[in-house]
Amino acid sequence: MGFKFEKLIAWQKALGLSADIHELTLNFPQDEKYILTSQIKRAADSINLNIAEGSTGQTNKQFSVFLGYAIRSGIEVIACLHTAKKRGLIDLENFNKNYDRTEEVIKITQGLRNSLRNGDQSVD
Repeated sequence: MGFKFEKLIAWQKALGLSADIHELTLNFPQDEKYILTSQIKRAADSINLNIAEGSTGQTNKQFSVFLGYAIRSGIEVIACLHTAKKRGLIDLENFNKNYDRTEEVIKITQGLRNSLRNGDQSVD
């Protein structure tokens, strides 16, 4: 792997989450295509994209800002999962599986952000 972000566990897990969310939305009805389907997929993609973008050529402080965006996108995925469950688009099992996976990504990303703030990690 040639880029720094590719070695980050937070990015690897976020990329996996993005694939899982994509799979989940394949079963959403067509009338949700430009509504919830689009929203949850963009939010999931935003997590790994912000981690990647922020990791290269940035100071730790700037990278921390991008990680904040990634965390907020994770929260958005959680909110979309609740919406999908409420609308009957996903069952409790799929909700729990994807909720737990998203929560894990958020926590790992928060840990990376905290390590940058504490000077434990360098983006170089």
